[in-house]
Amino acid sequence: MGISITHIDTACIILDINGYRIMTDPVLDSPGKRYHFGYGSFSKKTSKPALNIEQIGKIDLILLSHHQHKDNFDKKGKEFAKNVSRIITTKPGAKTMSNAVGLDNWENIKIETSKVPGLKITATPAQHHPWWLPEFFSGKVIGFILEWEGQKGAFYISGDTVYFKGIKEIAQRFEIDTGIIHMGSVQFRYLTGFGKYTFNVSSAIKAANVLGIQRFIPVHYSGWSHFKESGYEALDYLERNLRGIELITLGSGTEYELE
Repeated sequence: MGISITHIDTACIILDINGYRIMTDPVLDSPGKRYHFGYGSFSKKTSKPALNIEQIGKIDLILLSHHQHKDNFDKKGKEFAKNVSRIITTKPGAKTMSNAVGLDNWENIKIETSKVPGLKITATPAQHHPWWLPEFFSGKVIGFILEWEGQKGAFYISGDTVYFKGIKEIAQRFEIDTGIIHMGSVQFRYLTGFGKYTFNVSSAIKAANVLGIQRFIPVHYSGWSHFKESGYEALDYLERNLRGIELITLGSGTEYELE
């Protein structure tokens, strides 16, 4: 079964599993705009999507970690999503879209497709805020586990999260081969100091070791002004410090054959 992955922008990828095409966190706006995230937070987009909507083509399913932040679901991403038959996202997010199904932590849904027999999507917990802030400050976020018949290990998409106790529970519940990890060390220093809202590179490595993943694919590490860890420096740190885990760095817009 052929599996490939293409990075579009931020955490937006296309995961092609035997011709069944899954997009994550659609971010398709041009760079240069400033977006508000709520509670006085804002950020400027600096990256350009690697593919335009025509080049992307047909998508069968969108996995949306959360709908409330523009670095995961921007204006053009929302317009694009309206024409995709199914979106899996959070319960609050599903209430805003007629074509979406909402999942709580650990809930799963089976996807009927002859291309990927036994495809099942499970929502995993995520903590998109510093430990000392309540969840409502950033809103509900989930990650995803993808399982199907014949795979050697599950695929894990972290969603926007920091390292927290839920990572160990994910490791206890699933045998994971490939981790698609949202990084960036997101911070709003004028509001919450050095409190982090996503993995920095050292906590991402810690999570990878706890999860026992075999392949590490970093995303969401550049392209916005609220990402406080240099993408190039983070990738260099990963190359020097990952032990016993294959690092797969995606070129922008280039399809990478995983299997």
